[in-house]
Amino acid sequence: MPSQDPTPGERLSVAEREILYALASEAGEPSIWTIDELGREVESLADAGLAVRGLHSAGLVHRTSDGYVFATQAALHVVQMVGHVI
Repeated sequence: MPSQDPTPGERLSVAEREILYALASEAGEPSIWTIDELGREVESLADAGLAVRGLHSAGLVHRTSDGYVFATQAALHVVQMVGHVI
């Protein structure tokens, strides 16, 4: 059976999850990243930009005026509850 490429929606969902996990360290401490750094983490700057916009709209990340991104307390709590599971 041939492997199927993920749909754009599936890619975005994975990117959002990977970004949330990157922003929430294993110790539960928030970390600050740029979109470019997150793009390298998820191997797609376009996916990272879209994912951060979605996470920001959902209230799970904050964006600073100088381009940095960090997780909200709610996002950190969710990651602590479910763990870093992909």
